[in-house]
Amino acid sequence: MYDYLVVGAGIFGSVFAYEAKKRGKKVLVIDKRDHIGGNMYTKDIEGINVHMYGAHIFHTSNKTIWEYINQFTEFNNYINSPVANYKGELYNLPFNMNTFYQMWGVKTPQEAKDMIERQREKYFVERPKNLEEQAINLVGLDIYQKLIKGYTEKQWGRDCKDLPAFIIRRLPVRFTFDNNYFNDTYQGIPVGGYTPIFEKLLEGIEVKLGVDYFKEKEALDKLASKVLYTGPIDQFYQYEFGVLGYRSLRFEHEILDMENYQGNAVINYTDRETPYTRIIEHKHFEFGKQSKTVITREYPDQFSLGKEMYYPINDEANNEIYKMYKEKADSETKYLFGGRLAEYKYYDMHAVIASALSMVKKEFYEES
Repeated sequence: MYDYLVVGAGIFGSVFAYEAKKRGKKVLVIDKRDHIGGNMYTKDIEGINVHMYGAHIFHTSNKTIWEYINQFTEFNNYINSPVANYKGELYNLPFNMNTFYQMWGVKTPQEAKDMIERQREKYFVERPKNLEEQAINLVGLDIYQKLIKGYTEKQWGRDCKDLPAFIIRRLPVRFTFDNNYFNDTYQGIPVGGYTPIFEKLLEGIEVKLGVDYFKEKEALDKLASKVLYTGPIDQFYQYEFGVLGYRSLRFEHEILDMENYQGNAVINYTDRETPYTRIIEHKHFEFGKQSKTVITREYPDQFSLGKEMYYPINDEANNEIYKMYKEKADSETKYLFGGRLAEYKYYDMHAVIASALSMVKKEFYEES
C-alpha cells in the first residue's frame, strides 16, 4: 500500500516523509503521541506558543540547512541569552565579561584573565580524574562552584567528583560583553512556533497518531516496502544487547495571571538545592505582549523504561552496546534508521535535518 512507513513524526521522520512524497512516493507516518512534531512540538496556550518538551532555539552556521527550514516558516530575531540564578545572585551566560563583572567586579578582559588564571594555578591538577577537577582546571573555583557544580549534579544525578572528566573537555569563556549563547551565523525562533513547520512538511501525507508501532509491528511492516524507524534502537531489537542509558526530564507548565514573570526566556538555577534546572518563560521567545504568561519548570529525572529519553549517556559502556545495535541495523534491507534515538546521539535540530537530507540523498540517489 505504501512505499515507506515512517515511524515517528519528529523532525527526522517528517523531513524524510516530505522529501519522499516530493519524489512521488506514497508515505504513511505514524506516531505514538497524539501530536506531530516530536520534542519540537509547540502548543498554543493563552495565545503563547509553549515549547512543551523544553526550550528549542534554532541555530546553525549551515546556510543550506537555514535556507531549507526557511521554506516552511519565518524566523524572528530572537537571540539566546540565558541568565543563571545562584541562590538569588544573577549572572549572564555564557561566561563573559558581564559574568566576570557580576562575580568579581572586574572591568577589563585582562583583570578577568588574571583572576581566572590565579584560581586555575591554585587548584590545578595535572591529570584530572573527574569533572570537578577538569572544570576547575578550565575556569577556576568561583565559576565552577556557582555556575557549574550544582547545575551539572542535578542534570546527571551524580556528584561532580563521580562524573568523568571528558564530559567537559572545554568550557566557552568570552572576554567580551556578549551574552549571545551561540556562535552560529543564523539563529531564531519560528514565528508562530514549531508545529506549523510540521504541518507543512506533512501536508498531503497520511498521518496516524496514537499508534504504538510495537503493538502492531507485524501488520504495520506489511503495509510498506520500506520502514524508516526513528525510535529507540534498543527497543527495536527488543533490548537484545541491553538497555541504552539516558537522562530523562519532566516538565511542570503553569499559567500565571501576570504579564511578565522573570523578564527572560530562560533562567538556569545553578545551586544544588533548587530541584529544577531552569524556568522557561515562553512568551519571551516571540517577544509576546499577552496579558498572561506561561512558565515551565524543567526537572532532571532518572531514566527508566517507559520514561521519555532526552540525553544519551554516551559513555564507553553505552557506546559499546550501541555499536552492536548499529552493526545489526546496518545489515537490514527493509529498515532504515535515523534520528537521535535510533542513532543514540545528542543532536541539535539543524544536524537532524542535515542527517535526514543525507539519508534522502542516499536513498533516492538514482532519482536525484
